[in-house]
Amino acid sequence: MDEEDQEGPRDVVSGSGGLWDHVHLSTDHHTEDEGSHQEPPLPPDLDWLEELSEEDDGDGDLVVEADYGQKRSYAETARMFKLRRNLDQLDSFHRQKEHDVLRAREELKLCRENVKSLEEQRDTLEEKIDQQKAADNSVAVFRLRTQHKHLCQKLQSEEELEGHLNIELKQLKLELNEVEMELSRFSSLRQEVQEEERLFQDLKVQKAATRLQQERQATQNLQLKIRHLKDKQVTMKKKEELECQRKIEERQANRKIATKYLKETIKRMHQEEAEKEEQKRQLLEKRIQAVKSLKANIAATQESLRIQQNRAKANAQEKEEQQKQLRKSLEAQGINSIRHMHQQKQLETIKQKQEEFEERQKSKKVIVAKIIQEEQLVKSRKRHQAKLPNISSTDKLSSLGRVRDNLLHYLDPRPPSATEERATAQWRETSGISSSSSASSDGEDPEENMRQEVDHLSPADSLAQPEFSGLWDEKYKSPLNLKTTLVQTEVKQEEAALSSGKLNVPVKKVHGKELKGPPFISKPEVLLFKDFEVQKIYKKKIVLTNTSYITNHCKLVGVSAQLKDSISINFEPPGSLPAGMSCDVQAVFQPMINEDLEGDVHFSSAAGPFSVPVRCTIKKCELVVDSELVDFGSHVVGQTISRTITLTNKGALATLFSLDTSTWLSPESHHVQMPSQVSHAHTCQETSSQNTTCGIQKSSEEIQTKQESQELCEASQQEKPDEESEVLAAGPQAIPEACVSTNAEPQVDECPEDTCDISLGNVREGEIGPFESIKLEVVFTPTVPGEAKLDFHIKFSNQSSKPIPIYVRGIAVSIPVWVVQPTVDLKICMFNRLYQDTVVVHSRASTALKVTFDVCPEMRKHMEILPKTGFIQAQSSLNAQLKFLPRRSLSKDVKKYFDSDTGVLEVPVTVQVAGQVQPVHFTVQAVVTSSDLQFEQTEVDFGVCSIYQSVKSSIRLTNLSLLPQDFGFLGVPEFIEVQPNDGFGTLLPQQTLDMDLIFSANKAREYNFQLTCKSGINRDFLLSCRAVGVCPPLELSHSLIQFGATALGDYSTTIIDLINPHVNRNQSKQSVTPVIKDVKTPEAPRLFSFTLPEDSDISITPSAGRLLPGQRCQVQVTFRPRLLEHEIREEVLRVLHRAKLLREKELEMNRLSEQETTKEIPVEPSKGKKTSTNLKNSKMSDDPKTDQQSESSNPVDIQPGSEQYEQARASLLCSFTQRCSDFIVPCFISEGDPPDDDRQAPPAWSAFNTLYLKLQCPAVQPSLMGISNNGHNIIDFHQVAVGQKVIKKFTIQNISNESLDLRTSVLDIHGPFSLLNAPRCMRPGEKHTLLLALSPGLEKTYCETLDIHDHKMTLEVTLRGEGVVPAVTSSHPGGLLDFGCVLEKESTSQVLKLQNNSTVAVGFMALLASLSPSRLQGGADSVAVLLGGYADSQVQPIVGTQNYSGLSVFSVVPVEGSIAPGQSQDITVTFQPDHPSVNYSDKLTIQLMNKSKVCVMDLKGAASSHNTYLYGGDALTVPIESLLPPLITSQTQPTAESEVMSDPSIPVLVSLRALCSGGAITPAVRELQVGCIRSTQSNKKSGEFYWENVASLQQQGFSIEPSKGTVEAGHTRTIRVTWSPQSGYKPYEVVQTCVPLTVKGDERNIYRVTLMALVSNSAD
Repeated sequence: MDEEDQEGPRDVVSGSGGLWDHVHLSTDHHTEDEGSHQEPPLPPDLDWLEELSEEDDGDGDLVVEADYGQKRSYAETARMFKLRRNLDQLDSFHRQKEHDVLRAREELKLCRENVKSLEEQRDTLEEKIDQQKAADNSVAVFRLRTQHKHLCQKLQSEEELEGHLNIELKQLKLELNEVEMELSRFSSLRQEVQEEERLFQDLKVQKAATRLQQERQATQNLQLKIRHLKDKQVTMKKKEELECQRKIEERQANRKIATKYLKETIKRMHQEEAEKEEQKRQLLEKRIQAVKSLKANIAATQESLRIQQNRAKANAQEKEEQQKQLRKSLEAQGINSIRHMHQQKQLETIKQKQEEFEERQKSKKVIVAKIIQEEQLVKSRKRHQAKLPNISSTDKLSSLGRVRDNLLHYLDPRPPSATEERATAQWRETSGISSSSSASSDGEDPEENMRQEVDHLSPADSLAQPEFSGLWDEKYKSPLNLKTTLVQTEVKQEEAALSSGKLNVPVKKVHGKELKGPPFISKPEVLLFKDFEVQKIYKKKIVLTNTSYITNHCKLVGVSAQLKDSISINFEPPGSLPAGMSCDVQAVFQPMINEDLEGDVHFSSAAGPFSVPVRCTIKKCELVVDSELVDFGSHVVGQTISRTITLTNKGALATLFSLDTSTWLSPESHHVQMPSQVSHAHTCQETSSQNTTCGIQKSSEEIQTKQESQELCEASQQEKPDEESEVLAAGPQAIPEACVSTNAEPQVDECPEDTCDISLGNVREGEIGPFESIKLEVVFTPTVPGEAKLDFHIKFSNQSSKPIPIYVRGIAVSIPVWVVQPTVDLKICMFNRLYQDTVVVHSRASTALKVTFDVCPEMRKHMEILPKTGFIQAQSSLNAQLKFLPRRSLSKDVKKYFDSDTGVLEVPVTVQVAGQVQPVHFTVQAVVTSSDLQFEQTEVDFGVCSIYQSVKSSIRLTNLSLLPQDFGFLGVPEFIEVQPNDGFGTLLPQQTLDMDLIFSANKAREYNFQLTCKSGINRDFLLSCRAVGVCPPLELSHSLIQFGATALGDYSTTIIDLINPHVNRNQSKQSVTPVIKDVKTPEAPRLFSFTLPEDSDISITPSAGRLLPGQRCQVQVTFRPRLLEHEIREEVLRVLHRAKLLREKELEMNRLSEQETTKEIPVEPSKGKKTSTNLKNSKMSDDPKTDQQSESSNPVDIQPGSEQYEQARASLLCSFTQRCSDFIVPCFISEGDPPDDDRQAPPAWSAFNTLYLKLQCPAVQPSLMGISNNGHNIIDFHQVAVGQKVIKKFTIQNISNESLDLRTSVLDIHGPFSLLNAPRCMRPGEKHTLLLALSPGLEKTYCETLDIHDHKMTLEVTLRGEGVVPAVTSSHPGGLLDFGCVLEKESTSQVLKLQNNSTVAVGFMALLASLSPSRLQGGADSVAVLLGGYADSQVQPIVGTQNYSGLSVFSVVPVEGSIAPGQSQDITVTFQPDHPSVNYSDKLTIQLMNKSKVCVMDLKGAASSHNTYLYGGDALTVPIESLLPPLITSQTQPTAESEVMSDPSIPVLVSLRALCSGGAITPAVRELQVGCIRSTQSNKKSGEFYWENVASLQQQGFSIEPSKGTVEAGHTRTIRVTWSPQSGYKPYEVVQTCVPLTVKGDERNIYRVTLMALVSNSAD
């Protein structure tokens, strides 16, 4: 480290010397070349000064006249700055060297002190070594020598360090001297530089004055403009206010109308919701029923599976037993059983293969026969068409229909109708076909198999045995079957009667006339409920008319059994009805199940019974098509023909449909008879034989499972009984599914949909609604000559709707050569781009053909086909290459085929075929479009931009092409940014895209550049841009602040820096001309000021200030979102308006109710009263309206903090969603300080020095809200007495949709505020109350902030309060409060007054020592008094005698309370003893809540059992009562005063002590008190007393005055007893005598007073 420190200064000095050599050389060079006027080049670090001088050369502001009259050149200015820099460096070197020398001296001094201390330690060790040697302690000597050795080493190293430091100090001094010499050499140069700097400073002052004058002129112009602009704004504002008032009136009128319709809409919506709920309930019930039925089906299926498994096990066991028996029998015969069984299996396999081969041969014969028959039919149809060329359309359709019918017998597996099946069955029965015997024999096999299966399923043979016998036995089946047959016959009879359309009524004769038909006819004749829905109610009216010849009556008998649960009849018998009269009957139908219902409503009349039929039908599907046969006729190959089939739903139930091209349907066509069996017997034989073989191969399990699946399918589809009967009527001729599928396979493979020329349209499935029609398209595109056909079915999701078969036929005719694509579509093409495609030409000829492609002459410049001529081989094709290159001249060259407006090109191309008269044509289609991209403006001017800010300019880029084009801005300079997607993207056809150009100047200069936009096809589009960059004197650390989502009531804070750079900056100045000149700005203090937008939630601290050069200022930006004032007032108006409407509605209802009551009450007796009440009501009804109107019409009167205002604010907080605001805050910067001569003048400001701070402030809904204290978050405790504790509540509510886990900030533990309860987790909508307390300890104002945190926001609660020292005075100064003597069980009271002289309410407490919990319990205090001795008679306990009842003798009312400021409080102290005693005492303390005492009083009192008493004398007992209860003592306790006792006299002791001092004796004086208590209990109102033997007392020196007297009630008399020693008195002799004192009141008491006197020298 020392070596490095030594080398560092040398390097610095050498560097400085080299630098100053350069200075000398540049100075000499300048002086030598002064006459040549050539200035030397500056070093690289001063190039900026050269640029500055070049730009300022034409301004003249920096040019001053020197002494020699020449201009200062930039070289001189550069020389000045260079010299100043080098001089400053040399000064810094000098200071560094001085510091190094001082540091070296300090180190040397420290080193010398260390050497000196080490030498002293060495001398001390040497002395110790000598001492230890003398003591012959070798161990100590060895240890000390080791220490001495180490110490000598340290001393040596320190000496070496001292020498090294000496050398270093010398070297540093030498270097310092060199630097000082250098400084002395440049002293003259320093003076020269200072003079140049002074001149340069004067130049800057002149420049600043000129610029200040220009800025003032600009400011005046700007003020004029602002004044004119303000006038315009005032006029515009007035117009806007008028327009706004008009719009508000219109809005109010529209709102009234909208409210009316809104109520209707809401009412309708409620009705719809109720209907939907009802539908949901019905759907739920249906689903429940479906689930129940599904459970039942599952249970039945499980049972059947169990039966099948048991049967399969039984069959397997039987087979095993048969095989075992066969083996045993063969082994018994001596035959090899295994070999024999193997041979039998091989024979069965061979036989089975032979049967399969025969079946295949038969099916092939059938196919060949069908093909031959089809060819014959085609030939016959052609001959028939040739003979009849001009037949009508109807004849043609009929003939086609006949041909179709003949073809369908052989080709189509269409299920025949019921009538066809019946006709076929009759024809089979009557026909005498020779092969019927074999066919019938084969046809009876399936029936026998079915019978065998039924026998297997009989209960007798079933393996599933019931657990117990029941109703399923045969003996119970016959009655049930009989009953069901009877019911069926009745139903059939009813159906027959209903089908005839007449009611079964017996024929009667009335008045000789025969009555035909029913006695009453109904209108309508049949009560029809069509397309009903479950759980809905339908009502219909029936009119019954009497058609008999007599007066008749009718009576409702009832409805059919099947309608009882669904239909109710409302019928009131009309009585007798004459002929021709009618009556009404209402039928209410509420279906509970979704089934068709039929029945009758039965009536009875005098002419006989009659009924009205009822029909209830559910929603059904009735699906029909307009034609089942589509015949395209003959068409040339390559054409496309379409036909439309209309599918119509005539029913009220929607269903899903789908087109199925498979030729066989399942499971509805299991029993459909093939038409081929009718015409050919051998076909029927083959089919039946196949069926037989199939049935033999199937196992019994497969048959059973198939039958069960068929039963389940039939149950789900709800097939009609007549269909089942028709299927059963087919008998053994019905072909099973397996047999039909074998016959249908060749037809399916014959024309599949994917390879057939006939195809279906796009609509192949969908939904057809009630009473709707759907068009189904069938397309015929012949590709192969010949006949094409397609058979498909339209299937429906509704189980009751049968599939509809559709038959499509068409014939294709071919030509030898054709083009695969008759239209070559090149789609959309661009100019000057090459596009290619392939043209494929096919030939079906048997020889090669020559083809030539002919393009029209106009298109040969743009289109070419290669090869132009070619040969197509036999049965082959030719591929030609089509090249299309559209040029710009296309619109001129091909006007016939090209539309320049739309860009559509259609060019016909001909293919000439050798030997073919008709050429082949195809068309080339294309849409030709441009590839241009266009800018909306050709030049972008960004204007003036600060280097710390960015300027955005928007441009519009349009794609003029019909194709999407990729684009990108390439080679973008670093100071420009293109958005979005960094200038890359895709433009859709004819799309215009808005793009942003963001310019960020990196230097203060002019910018002229071009942006290049390159398209996807490598085309360039240029955009010129220009801008001017300026440099403000101050800079911001961040120009964009993005606050996080801040809740209302919360705040977000960030800190940025505002910097005044210490280095010199360039500053641009605005001029009228577009040329911008850069000037050098001197370092100077800058004033700044942030201007906040009006009514914003932003605060900036500090908003203004002054920055010195190189100084940095921290600026705090705070975002506090809040509700706007006008929003709250608008919400208040809305609330008031709603309240007004509700009040008007309520008044209207009250008025209507009053009108109803007035109608009911008679008018005459209370006429006057009614008018008065009506007047009162009218007045009361008018007052709220006027008040409400006044409130609503004056929103300005709504004061912040009012109840309405806070309610509106809370409502807006709860409904607030989010709000995002962007603010741009300008920071204006001055040119410098105000002038020195006028500091009050405003500083100069420049618009180009302005900085802009962008703020993005998103506000969201708060999760917490304070709902107490009118929504304010300030809790003011106001003034609180010092030491007193005041608690206030603050309620918060969770208004978010999620639970909040709250936490609070920590209050100052030494402060007066405290939080008494902790926050907790709050669910949405929950409220929580915080208890906050203030307990001030000093007289000052307190303020603290409590933060309530959750994960979203922080709710600030401000706590404020002021501590006040209470000033309370008492009317009693304290001390003794004597109540005197009262009768026992009576009370007396005294009143104290407390006055509160402070400005705050003060709480107080009245504390009695007897009720204090800290008092000693029991008689402990009494014992302490007793043990303390009885020498002093004045000893009294604090708490004396108490009542026997346990109640306190003294009571205080009130015990505690609060005194308002400036008010007083009376405190009543009551004394109420329950037994006689003179030792009643207590201590009363009046204490404030802060534990300070107002006054302390000793309470004292006495009680007597009579109205007279004697008080005074010496105490004969202890000052407290005995610890024993009074019930144990046999004698009463003697006291010193007169109490009524059972004894005849009461002893009283009066001791008299005369004082002897200086030979003179002072007489002794004592006083006794005789009192009379004022009481209502005693009849005697006064008392009297008298002494006996007074004369004898005078002989002993005693005198008593008065000796007798009377005492008024409520007063006392003082008896004075005086003793003077008589002559002959011996010193220290005690004179004692006893005198009786009689006191009379309500009773007579005698006191035996003992007078004891002596002379004493002490005054105690």
